[in-house]
Amino acid sequence: MLNISNNNKINENIEKYSTYKNLSERPHYKILNKIIIRVSLLALVFLFLPWTQNISGTGAVTTLKPDQRPQTIHTAIAGRIEKWYVKEGDFVKKGDTILFISETKEEYLDPNLVQNTESQLKAKEMAQQSYGGKVTTLSSQIVAIQNERNLKLEQARNKIRQSILKVKSDSMDLIAVKTQVRIANTQFNRSSTLEKEGLKAVVDVEEKRLKLQDVEAKIITQENKLLTSKNELINAKVEINRIIAEYNEKEQKARSDQYTALSNQFDTEAQVNKLKNQYSNYKIRNGMYYIKAPQSGYVNRALQSGIGETIKEGTQIVSIMPSKYDIAVETYVNPTDLPLIHKGEKVRIWFDGWPTIVFSGWPNMSYGTFGGKIVAVENFISSNGKFRVLIAPDESEEAWPKQVSIGSGAQTLALLDNVPIWFEIWRTLNGFPPNYYQPKGETTTEKK
Repeated sequence: MLNISNNNKINENIEKYSTYKNLSERPHYKILNKIIIRVSLLALVFLFLPWTQNISGTGAVTTLKPDQRPQTIHTAIAGRIEKWYVKEGDFVKKGDTILFISETKEEYLDPNLVQNTESQLKAKEMAQQSYGGKVTTLSSQIVAIQNERNLKLEQARNKIRQSILKVKSDSMDLIAVKTQVRIANTQFNRSSTLEKEGLKAVVDVEEKRLKLQDVEAKIITQENKLLTSKNELINAKVEINRIIAEYNEKEQKARSDQYTALSNQFDTEAQVNKLKNQYSNYKIRNGMYYIKAPQSGYVNRALQSGIGETIKEGTQIVSIMPSKYDIAVETYVNPTDLPLIHKGEKVRIWFDGWPTIVFSGWPNMSYGTFGGKIVAVENFISSNGKFRVLIAPDESEEAWPKQVSIGSGAQTLALLDNVPIWFEIWRTLNGFPPNYYQPKGETTTEKK
């Protein structure tokens, strides 16, 4: 055992050796201690440096607008390929002819189909005008019948009034004749009485008898005249009914003819509209034999080939890439990161084949990255299990390289909140998502 006591210490025994003295006096221990202390302080300071949280994504270069993306031209009608006007790689302007096809359906084989349909259309239009003129003529005829009926009725009413007055006149004449009969009868009776008394001569009595007989004959004649006047009044009333019935029949016949003409006119108008539709369809169909470029661009690939081949409606013909387009990037993010993505946020992008040095936590120190801005966020998950995000160039930063082609790969970093490095290390070790936050201007207040 060691002999350790207050009088016999180990240090005092060691210090007397020269080796210990040499080792204890070497300077590198002090330097190492200083380095460790300074590195520790530097690491401590480093943990409090700001770190930008981000969401990474992988995507490809595309165009901002749907009409600027590569498109496939289809044929609208069935036909047979007759002539090609372009080849792959050619530049075509809007409206340039790409392909000519001929007709294959038998109902459209007539070369003069459009002209014949136009002739039929003109003939039907003339028939429509004729029916319109007939309708107008019948309308005038109906007005004339109504006017003539009114005049006839006025004439018949005047005749009724005349007959009424004549009946009244004959009635008064009959009353006067009856009065004369009474007077003549009285005079005859008086003369007979005076003749029997010898105061009158027989000749006077005979004269009174003749006068009485004459007056009695007049009453019969007057009664006949009265009956004739009444019959004329009845005939005048019957004439009014006859006139009304006659002219109503004429008017109804004219109206029936008018309705028939109107029906024919409307039927002809329907046929005219149908022929117009057919004429327009045939004319448009003739223009579909020439398949034209919908916009200026380059012919990427001919999807059909050969001469004389038959194609159906909707067959793909060629693929065209527009010559003018606004570049954009579509990237995909995980569903857990979707709540952190907002429209209008800044994004850093680097393209495949472009020299890049990326520091994800310090975007300002990255080299070869370009600025972008989120313009659309898809709310429905894609087939790859992620959500699609569309990014446009940030106009306030450096423009994207023109050498980047559509379809090339791209990597994206969506910049989120700024946190200390120690917090990011702690979050990563625990598997927590980045901080959830709402950008300025998007917070809303609920109203009760």
